Amino acid sequence: MRTAPVSAPFPQRIVGIDPGLRRTGFGIIDKSGHRSTYVTSGVIAVPEGALPERLRVIFAGITEIIERWSPTESAIEQVFVNVNPASTLLLGQARGAAITALAHAGLPVAEYGTMQIKQAVAGHGRARKDAVQQMVMRLLSLPSVPQADAADALACALTHAQGSALLGALTDRMAGAQAHVASTGGVASRSAAGALVVRGSRRGAGLRAVGEAVVRARRGRLGGS
Repeated sequence: MRTAPVSAPFPQRIVGIDPGLRRTGFGIIDKSGHRSTYVTSGVIAVPEGALPERLRVIFAGITEIIERWSPTESAIEQVFVNVNPASTLLLGQARGAAITALAHAGLPVAEYGTMQIKQAVAGHGRARKDAVQQMVMRLLSLPSVPQADAADALACALTHAQGSALLGALTDRMAGAQAHVASTGGVASRSAAGALVVRGSRRGAGLRAVGEAVVRARRGRLGGS
């Protein structure tokens, strides 16, 4: 019996956004299987002036990036609440303009906290900015350290790529476990936490442990509790 060749997985093109009212960083990577490849990155420079005009520049800049590079998914950093409420509010409006541009283009938008991104890329939720820049350079095999805002955006895209890979592994394991359980007369389901729960099968405990282990691994990589 002749089997068809296995085709390579279709690459995801992820745009990461580091929102800011003065500089909004962007970074685009392609993800194919477990490999992430650098595409482009940079900064949208937002001029001084009235707030509505600055928000328009962010919206227009991200729209232009999407039209030029055609990403399929997006990831954006969540607002970091600082000691200055006014600054936090302004940053939130810049982030809102960015999310609106992504959603207007029809892209799914994933959101990640600063500590999640640092944990995923640098291995420590409180890593310094320069450590994140160095790790982004290494992970994407860049010839030099990227600019800080662009590096944060690339780190956000890499975090999303890692999360997608772990969720894919979890789905594959669950599908395999469910097929096995069906062949032995058991019943498989998912718990509220996403773990695989197997009932009525001699290997139920072992399969449940597999599902829970994958969930724990995903949380560890993304800095979850």
